[in-house]
Amino acid sequence: MLNVPPQAFPAPGSQQRAAAGGRIKVPLKPGRSLMDWIRLTKSGKDLTGLKGRLIEVSEDELAKHNKKEDCWICIRGLVYNVTPYMEYHPGGEDELMKAAGTDGTDLFDQVHRWVNYESMLKECLVGRMAFKPIAAPKGMLSEREVLGASARDTTPSYDWFQTDDLITVVIYTKQKGMNAELVIVDCQHKRLRGEIILDDHSYLVEVDLDHEVQDDFAVNIAEKVGKVEIILKKKDHIQWKVLGLPLESHNTLLRRTERGLFYRKCKLVSKTEVTHDTKLFCFMLPKSTHLQVPIGQHVYLKQIIAGTEVVKPYTPLLPFLPLDFKEPFSQDGAHIYLMIKIYSCGLFTQALDHLQIGDDISVSSPEGNFKKSQVEALEDLFLLAAGTGFTPMVKLLNFALAKVDCLRTVKLIFFNKKDDDILWRNQLEQLALKDERFEVQFILSEPAEDWMGKRGKISSALLSECMKRSKKDSKVLICICGPTPFTQQGLQCLEDLGYSQEEMHAFTA
Repeated sequence: MLNVPPQAFPAPGSQQRAAAGGRIKVPLKPGRSLMDWIRLTKSGKDLTGLKGRLIEVSEDELAKHNKKEDCWICIRGLVYNVTPYMEYHPGGEDELMKAAGTDGTDLFDQVHRWVNYESMLKECLVGRMAFKPIAAPKGMLSEREVLGASARDTTPSYDWFQTDDLITVVIYTKQKGMNAELVIVDCQHKRLRGEIILDDHSYLVEVDLDHEVQDDFAVNIAEKVGKVEIILKKKDHIQWKVLGLPLESHNTLLRRTERGLFYRKCKLVSKTEVTHDTKLFCFMLPKSTHLQVPIGQHVYLKQIIAGTEVVKPYTPLLPFLPLDFKEPFSQDGAHIYLMIKIYSCGLFTQALDHLQIGDDISVSSPEGNFKKSQVEALEDLFLLAAGTGFTPMVKLLNFALAKVDCLRTVKLIFFNKKDDDILWRNQLEQLALKDERFEVQFILSEPAEDWMGKRGKISSALLSECMKRSKKDSKVLICICGPTPFTQQGLQCLEDLGYSQEEMHAFTA
């Protein structure tokens, strides 16, 4: 595999640079939208310049194509001529040029791992890389051998047993503190997929079962010893000789970023208006899925639009803002709620809005790097949100008020353009009246003349005025989410005000 010189991606100062993995879209010329790109790929025009031929590309040949007017990029061993895509790239031409003439796999994964480039760039495929075999130095152990030698005792494993009616798959995670949010199970069409989240790694059991099972199953978790049981119901009361045929990723422990996204079909069961341009969508998980989305994590929705696969991230939230905080609100585990702004010119959100009750959409397993431990022993929690950047704050707010005993202050500073853009305003105001620890402040950038609240955009002066610790040197966490320019500006303001990296968290996809 080609090695690209280490560099930040996107590069500092570039149009797409964002804090904590966020990204900025740059203005595109008229006629350069996603829909325009889809039309171009279906026009029959030769986008590779090779008249339909696929070639094997050497490292030297790839390196020659490193200019805007002649740009080839390798992603996972496949080489694409991205020259015609330059003007259509939402992140701008400069970002594509970071990988021009090289293997851009690592750079791509840092920003776009969830994008189906094979679908987007299928008409730009030049061919496959011709890689030279590299022999490992004598005596050097592979990563797998090192893992086996040093961590064999902590690597998860599995077993299975049966009764007349049931098949039980037991996964020994060898991790304490296992809970339902760390276990994702799908069992469809005889294929069992059980994924265990272990910090930044995941362990996977994936087999084509030997016989059919019923759709519904049970998941039992022994939290203290880290044992997970997946209990399947047999369709036929026969003895199985084997569990099934292991699939390629079966019984593997990998970094989560190295494991491909997994999707399942979810049914739209309701769609309700929140504001003039924002709706709350409720999707029902299949009976054959066990999945709970942790605080601050997002899922990806996938749709086929005009024959092209399009994917977007959204953060699930609760169906309403609970006012009783004796215990965190517990969802039924069968539904995912997403609050989504519908853009009049947005290809993806317009397609979402046209979904009918009962229609299916593909929903991924959750991703994200926020951990509940960041809230433990917290005294002050400040939430900075703009627009639908409010969504990851809902579960966090619910958990903090219910479970963090030493919490003194929770303040949501909610930025919007106009009064009628504010999401769940009444619920937030009710919560502020109900719980003396919680305060909400609405700030508008384009208010009506009769607006009595604060006006403006995020700034150091505004944050300094609105954020006050409950006591000097209190343990504080500031979470921020919104459009990337908002997040970037907010993080810079917080840094200027003297907050440390450990005291800030940006929710980004």
